[in-house]
Amino acid sequence: MATFTYEALNASGKAQKGTIEAGSSDEAIQKIKQQGYFPTSVRQSKEDAKKGPTAAEGKKAKKKGGFAISIGGVSKKHLTVFTRQLSTLQDAGLPLLRSLQILEEQQKPGKLKSILQGVCEEVEGGASLSEAMAKFPAAFDKLYVKMVNAGEIGGVLDIILQRLSEFMEKAQRLKRKVIGAMVYPAVVVTVAVGIVLFIMIAIIPKFSEIFAEFGVVMPALTQWLVNTSRWLAGQGGGIPGAVFVIGAPVLFVILWKLARRATPGRAVTDNVLLWVPIIGGLIRKTTIARFTRTLGTLVNAGVPILEAIAITRDTSGNYVFEKALNSVHDSIREGETFAAPLRESKVCDSIVVNMIDVGEETGDLDAMLLKIADNYDEEVDVAVQSLVKLIEPLLVLFLGGAVGTIVIAMFLPLVAIIEKLQGGKL
Repeated sequence: MATFTYEALNASGKAQKGTIEAGSSDEAIQKIKQQGYFPTSVRQSKEDAKKGPTAAEGKKAKKKGGFAISIGGVSKKHLTVFTRQLSTLQDAGLPLLRSLQILEEQQKPGKLKSILQGVCEEVEGGASLSEAMAKFPAAFDKLYVKMVNAGEIGGVLDIILQRLSEFMEKAQRLKRKVIGAMVYPAVVVTVAVGIVLFIMIAIIPKFSEIFAEFGVVMPALTQWLVNTSRWLAGQGGGIPGAVFVIGAPVLFVILWKLARRATPGRAVTDNVLLWVPIIGGLIRKTTIARFTRTLGTLVNAGVPILEAIAITRDTSGNYVFEKALNSVHDSIREGETFAAPLRESKVCDSIVVNMIDVGEETGDLDAMLLKIADNYDEEVDVAVQSLVKLIEPLLVLFLGGAVGTIVIAMFLPLVAIIEKLQGGKL
């Protein structure tokens, strides 16, 4: 038997503290409930914890047979499914610990399974779900933990988990739309560059040999193309130009990621991205949809407004919006409005600021923020479709221009050769 200290609420809602003897934390919880209390925290006393686990907990530990090997990160898709399933189990009335154990058992070996084992152990030891999840930031970020904590305090954990899963599903849907729109042009450009490089390195040199045999004076366009072909193949000595063509995008991505690790680098790159034609508008709409949905969900869950804004700021993913939300945070802390600093920052359209202003005045800020998010999700969908439609003709023009230039450059010397053959000069 071990001694557990507990905090609980009685029938009238007053806080109660005490200790109880039990073989495990589950047994302690049941004994507390039998006394007519609702336990909010159950922990093994420090003296007993130093001696090791209780007999019942020791058997459970042996049953687990050690830690699972975990490789890689936690998939957002798997985390979303877990959240939805935990919400369903809680709504069905299953005890929290049992719900976690069921979901942990059905997980495939990996990072999430290993983390859920740790969460189960923390909850079994008397920690709240939010406290347990906070110890595993690789899976549960600040937003996730704060929403779970709000659900625990309000006694509506199942509803909060459902809202959280819906939030994650919409975020994943938006991300898939943007990534899906970029896949097609990326594949086409990659294939096009590969074909052009093959023509330049393998085909053009053969034509240049034919032109040299006939002693034809090559036009400027043809000569430039032949020189470019030699550079790409590395015939002039040194590193082949094809290495630079292939390596330049990789080097750019590496330098971009390195620059974004520092705050000045993030500030510059995020500002540049927002001013890029077409792409900048899409990024702006996506960020607005993300931060309004995050903030609306947190406020709706009962998280204090200052804390909700701080979490939204840290998860917005864009330095420009982080700076704007920081101004909003300072403004509200000083007793001023949400809309005024957001209007001054000029990061959002006037319609967004006006809707937030109305939400503040009517006391329905969370509903207004979620409505803005829904509207911008639709705008992002339309913008993505428009971008795909715009990219297709641009790719055709690019491919047609590249291939057309090569054909014309090779055809011009052939005309001179044909004229010489017809004139009998060769």
